[in-house]
Amino acid sequence: MKNIIEELKWRGLLQDIIPGTEEQLCKEPTAGYVGFDPTADSLHIGSLIPIIVLMHLQKFGHKPIALVGGATGMVGDPSGKSEERNLLNVEILNHNAQAVKKQLEKFLDFNSANENAAEMVNNFDWFKNFSFLDFIRDVGKHISINYMMAKDSVRKRLESENGMSFTEFTYQLVQGYDFYWLYKNKNCKFQFGGSDQWGNIVTGTELIRRKSGGEAFAFTCPLLTKSDGSKFGKTEKGNVWLSPEKTSPYSFYQFWLNTADADAERFLKVFTFLSKEEIDELVQQHNGNEHTRILQKKLAEELTCLVHSRKDYEFAVKASSILFSNDTAQTLKELNEQQLLQVMEGVPAVEIEKNFFDENIDVISLLTETKIFSSKGEARKMLAGGGVLINKEKVTDANATVNEYFLLNKKYLLIQKGKKNYYLLKVV
Repeated sequence: MKNIIEELKWRGLLQDIIPGTEEQLCKEPTAGYVGFDPTADSLHIGSLIPIIVLMHLQKFGHKPIALVGGATGMVGDPSGKSEERNLLNVEILNHNAQAVKKQLEKFLDFNSANENAAEMVNNFDWFKNFSFLDFIRDVGKHISINYMMAKDSVRKRLESENGMSFTEFTYQLVQGYDFYWLYKNKNCKFQFGGSDQWGNIVTGTELIRRKSGGEAFAFTCPLLTKSDGSKFGKTEKGNVWLSPEKTSPYSFYQFWLNTADADAERFLKVFTFLSKEEIDELVQQHNGNEHTRILQKKLAEELTCLVHSRKDYEFAVKASSILFSNDTAQTLKELNEQQLLQVMEGVPAVEIEKNFFDENIDVISLLTETKIFSSKGEARKMLAGGGVLINKEKVTDANATVNEYFLLNKKYLLIQKGKKNYYLLKVV
């Protein structure tokens, strides 16, 4: 078989690995799993690395198993956390789990007719009838307190001011049992996750060894940070989601387009399926021509098409030019309301009364009454200098009038002041 570990290595997707894992994956098709946390009804781009690795596994002939943690989501993983998180009830977790499953179906082949069809499981299914006494007898006795205390995630929290609850302390046993259950019931022989999961993952391999004498394997992927040391996937507005309702395809595209030069090559290796030769060629074209953003454009294209669609990508490219080019008045008029609001996300909104356009209003009054300009003199000066655009069309005549027929989708007007200042007038 082809060597998937070599593939993950050159892409920067491999950190820790249990001896024998590479040999096992080269020997035969093998089932492996990763867990997804259903604390929201959408995955975000932090989940893209495990999704991408599952896709690589399937491409290399292995069987990917996606575990949605309906039970572990009720407990809370302390790994990488400085404090205990709020716990969610069963109804919310079940709703989130269903939403996550639907998203994963976009990336993996779940056709059961195929030998290495992907499979989704929810650990709530095997934990819901597992009594506490049965758990501590059948699972707890196999892992010593000393072993659990030695884990970094546990030790750091115990040394912190808030300490650690018993609930969180048991998390590694619960996750360890997931691996054991999948090993016994799905012939799942390896697990992977982020490098902060190493302790929990190894507990699973240890439980398999002690309870059944079996051998299990594992590897981890590095936690991704940006070149400036900041956390990947976070913006001023919070998470970048995979759901188009939570993060529009246009904003998603813009996120990748704004990748720093220092990160672009690495992100192409991690998040796309482009070959080494293709990436090397793109890097060669990019170097010395950084202003053309060749790497960022390709990264944004690949990811927007993967997570959303080619149509969404094409719209994002078209829409991106609206705020950055003056020759886009016709494109602006062609957008429906949803598309317009996607493009204008983050543009300051100014609400105006419905009767504002009952009569033609001169452009100077429009600009001052909406507080876009503080005075009529300032408005006239910028107007005369060609610095005012309405719906991307330059206005230079101070006596020009504006009426309701100028409104986009019958309720919006885009005002541009200078090169970079935009205001979206909205009729309410």
